[in-house]
This record gives sequence, C-alpha cells and structure tokens, in this order.
Amino acid sequence: MFNQITKRSFGFNLAVVVGLFLVLGLIFFMLLGVITKHGDTLTVPDVHRKSVKDATKLLEDAGFNVDVRDSIFIDSLPALAVWEQTPGKGAVVKVGRTIYLTINKVVPPMVEMPDLVGLTFRSAEMTLHSRRLNVGDTIYKPDFATNTVLQQLLGGKLVKAGRQVPEGSSITLVLSSGTGSIENPVPDLIGMTFQEAKVTLSGRNLNLGTVMVDPSVTDTANAFVIKQDPAPKNSLQELSMVRAGELVSIWLSTNPPAKGGGDSTTEQ
Repeated sequence: MFNQITKRSFGFNLAVVVGLFLVLGLIFFMLLGVITKHGDTLTVPDVHRKSVKDATKLLEDAGFNVDVRDSIFIDSLPALAVWEQTPGKGAVVKVGRTIYLTINKVVPPMVEMPDLVGLTFRSAEMTLHSRRLNVGDTIYKPDFATNTVLQQLLGGKLVKAGRQVPEGSSITLVLSSGTGSIENPVPDLIGMTFQEAKVTLSGRNLNLGTVMVDPSVTDTANAFVIKQDPAPKNSLQELSMVRAGELVSIWLSTNPPAKGGGDSTTEQ
C-alpha cells in the first residue's frame, strides 16, 4: 500500500488529504448541533425559598444539574431553603446546564453584642442592623434622656456588650420616655436595705442616682439607707415632690439608722 501511495504524484496525494479533511469537517459540523444540543433549551424554574431537597429534585427532573456552591444566614428563611439561584428563574439555557444554589444555614453564626446604652433609638437600630441583629420590642421607662436606650435585653434578660449572640436575634430596647409631668411625694427610703430601696424606686418610676457606700459595708445588697437626696421632707417639713424618671441618690451603711435619728435631709 505504501508503494502505491508513493508511486502516485504528490499533487494527487495532497488532493486526497485535503478531500479527507473536508469530509471530516463536514461530518463534524453536521454532528455539532447534536453534540452541543443546539436548539435544545429549557426555562429555569423558580426554586427560591424551596428546601434544597425539593429544589434539587425539581431542577434535576427538568433536565438540569445542581450544585450547592454557598450558604448564608437569613433569619426569616427556613434552614436549608434556597436563597439564590444562578442562572435565575426564567432564564433560557441549554439542557444539562448546572444551576448553582445558595442555601440558608442550619445554625446561625454568632456575632458580638454591641453596647447600645446611651444611644438614640435610631443609632441603636442602625448599630443592630450593621451586626445583622434585629430590633425586637421597645419598652418605655421614665428617665431624663428622652428616647435613648436605657437597657438592652435578649429573651427578657439583660445582655451585656461583647457577649456572643446568634445572628438575627431580636434585641428588646428599654427606652427613656422622659420625665413625667405629674409630681409625687418622694418615698422615704431611710432604714430600708439597698435592695428594698431599689424595688421601691422602681415601683415609683424613679431612678437610682449616686450611691455612696460606707467603707465598712461588705454586703451592699443588705446595707441600710441612712440618707437620701432628695429627702422625703424639706427644711420646712413639707413633702418633697419629684416627677417620674427623676433621680434619687442614697447613702449606705452597715448599721441601720437609730429610730427617729436618721438624717433624711440633704446636707447643704
């Protein structure tokens, strides 16, 4: 066979080779549509918010491949639900195209609780959102600084700044409503323990001011109030009046004041 090829002219052999390539090229282009599935297209269905299991079955049954490429956390979305798909819903693509899914995490990541005390409501809201936390309930309590945060709560309990909390948590804000407009008599705290005095002030919508503690005190909660400012009565023995949200400062000692001997007036 080799001898037959070599006996033929170079031009003839070249023409045969060129003809062979043309035939192969023609066959390739004829089969290209079959190989690439040209003209076989599908419309991508919407799998947003579906579980990853249901979304995968729906897409594979429709002729697509599926690949979970990423995960995020959205507190309003069920765990393992689809948040994003690429290509998106309604896209016209070839049969067998891979659809990439981003799904919601099962366990939320932890974030550091910011310090919101003293911030305005608007600033606190922006700070929470920057940490991917939500504003929960708002509770108003009488205090001087109107509409500022007095306390931050999670699950009804105080949550300190710096503590790790689940992303998406709802933080309850205790806000100042300002001082009240109605004046009431100052409660007499003299002789009460510190704990009793705090409960009394809270019940009257008054705030604890400065707490002066005698050096001998080792148990603050059970120390006794020996003086307060404002005092229950003024120098004319008239009832002192305060508005809700105002401060009452107290002095604590290990021993209770002698009956009738406590100094309930403010030293000038």
